[in-house]
Amino acid sequence: MKKIQLIFIVLLACSVLPKVQAQKIGIKSNLLYDATTTFNLGLELGLARKWTLDIPVNYNPWKFSDGARLRHWGIQPEIRYWFCERFRRTFVGLHGHYADFNVGGFPDWSFISKNMQENRYEGHLYGAGVSVGHAWILKKRWGIEATVGFGYARIVYDKYPCTECGSMIKSSNKDYFGPTKVGISLIYLIK
Repeated sequence: MKKIQLIFIVLLACSVLPKVQAQKIGIKSNLLYDATTTFNLGLELGLARKWTLDIPVNYNPWKFSDGARLRHWGIQPEIRYWFCERFRRTFVGLHGHYADFNVGGFPDWSFISKNMQENRYEGHLYGAGVSVGHAWILKKRWGIEATVGFGYARIVYDKYPCTECGSMIKSSNKDYFGPTKVGISLIYLIK
């Protein structure tokens, strides 16, 4: 039910936007998500000379042969103010986020906690944050953008003892403050 409500809110927000012309649209892919085998697509709409609305969506359906899971879907709409003009140079943004996830059984690498290696977590998260970024024009219609954001997320989850088996260990929630967004995106501007 929450997914339907979220989709309705996004569609409603898009329907009340001012008239969007072709030269005010960017289509993008976050290369960092691509590196994790996560499908992602972003649409950035020009609202005014220095304002845009960025709507990235991502989805990862994979369960790997070793039992590791990185299954999730998420959306992170962001209103942006550009200091020069939209799609050029530096911007600041205010974003919200929502995601459903089913993750765990990660490899035994030094930067991954034992908890994420030995357990599986299923649930959702929501929150908001602020970001800063910079965009570079590569060619007439192509660009690249780097962004980082910090903020809050409320994580509601069920914990399981392994990726495949076992009864739920506990249901809990956690408040998180820290990085909420990171991206290096390839952008195609529609003219």
